[in-house]
Formats: sequence, structure tokens, C-alpha cells
Amino acid sequence: MKRKILICLLVLGLGVSSATAQFGSGVVFDPTNFHNALLRYYQLQQHLIQLQKSYTQITNHLNLALQMAQFVKNMPARYRAIFSQWRNVTSLNTFGNTVSWINGINTGVLPNINTGYLKATTPLSQYDPYELSGMDASELGRVQSQYASIQLVDGANMNAMATIGSIRGTADNIQTQIANLEQDSFSGDSGLNTEVSVLNKINAAGVLTLRTVQDSNKLLASLLEQQTILAKQQRDAATSAINTDIGRQASMAGNIAQVTGTITDSLQNFRMP
Repeated sequence: MKRKILICLLVLGLGVSSATAQFGSGVVFDPTNFHNALLRYYQLQQHLIQLQKSYTQITNHLNLALQMAQFVKNMPARYRAIFSQWRNVTSLNTFGNTVSWINGINTGVLPNINTGYLKATTPLSQYDPYELSGMDASELGRVQSQYASIQLVDGANMNAMATIGSIRGTADNIQTQIANLEQDSFSGDSGLNTEVSVLNKINAAGVLTLRTVQDSNKLLASLLEQQTILAKQQRDAATSAINTDIGRQASMAGNIAQVTGTITDSLQNFRMP
């Protein structure tokens, strides 16, 4: 309403001026300039409305940003939990043959693992070449398969020890990194709660998760390797049993044929005295 009154007064004032000009004041009313002035006034009014809308929008964004910048108070007391710590393997050493095993499985150092495993396990004896040369093909194949199974078991066991030792050896460092990430996540420092900081912590957590999954996959692969070797041993045992039965059946058939033939010959050649 005030704007309408102002416009009317402006029009009346211009009308009075034009009338005065027509009666000899020397001022001439220009309708084009008047129209342009009204148009500019309308444009300024629209600009003002747009500025008001922009101001309201920016204020809303600012309020939302301030609200999103708030974080939970006393985060450590609300969410921090106590987790179990990694422990190294310990063992008695009555005969002095477990030290290298323990050192290797706690650190993942291969020389300690190899030495410790060989010291703590029963050595595998070797056949005499003369004894091997006297075996038939079936017996020699069985012996070679048994040797392969034991040697594969040794390799899988040492590989599993190396994997466990590597994981346990780096456990302290991983625990430290997780503790740092936890501390930064629960911190009330505004510098650690910016958008970039939060994204960095999320990325760090993702990398730690991937590393943990990778270690889990290594352990699963070691277990699968051992299961595969056990399956091979079971297959060898079943195969040996089948081969033995096949040989027994073949021998039985030959023996029965021999006995039958002997009885037949005896009956045919039998003569009463």
C-alpha cells in the first residue's frame, strides 16, 4: 500500500510539473523518461525481492551447517569399549627344542620357523636304495605317495606358522593404529571433526579393514591347504585299500584256478589199486 501511494504521489508530482511547464515554467513532461523510471523502479523492487529470498536461503544453509557441525558430547564415555589384546605363544622347553618354534610363530621369521619345526618334529627316515630297488611298482608307488604326503604336510605347517607369526608380529602396530583412529574419532577437537578429517578417518578405517580381511584370507588359505593335504592322505589310504583288494581278488582267482586244476587232474588220474 505504501508503494502504491508513493507511485501515485510521484505521478501527481510529475503531472503538476508538466502542467506548470505547459503554462510557461519552461519544463516539458517526457512520458518515455517517466516510463523508464517506473520500469527501473520495478526492476529494483524485483532485485530486492530476490535478495530477500537469497538471504533467507543462505540463512537456512548456515543454520543447517551449524546443526551438522554439532557432535555428540562425551564420545569416549558413551562408545569406547575394551577389547582383548594379542598374546604371544609361550611353551615349556624341557629338551630345548621349542625355543625356535615359539620365536618363529611369534615373529614370522622364516629361519626360526624352519629350524623350530624340524627340531620339534620327528625326523623322517630314508629308505635304503637297495630296499627301494627290491620293491615292485605298486609298493614303490605307495611309499613315494606316503613320503609326498608327509613332506607336503611339513610345507603346509611351516607356511601356516609363517602366516600366524607374521600376523602376530605386526599385531602391536595394528593395535596402535586402531587406537589412534579410535582416539581421533572420539575426539572433541574441531580440527579432527571437519568434513575432510572425517573422510580421512573413514578411508583409514577402510584400509585397516582391508588389511584385516587380507590376513583372514591368508589364514583361511593355510587351513584350506592343510585340509587339501589331509584329503590327499585319505585318498591315498582309500586307494591303497582298493589296490590291495584288487590284488587279493586277482591272487584268489589264480589260487582257486590252481587248486581246481590240481583236483581235476588228481581225479582224472586216480586209479583204483
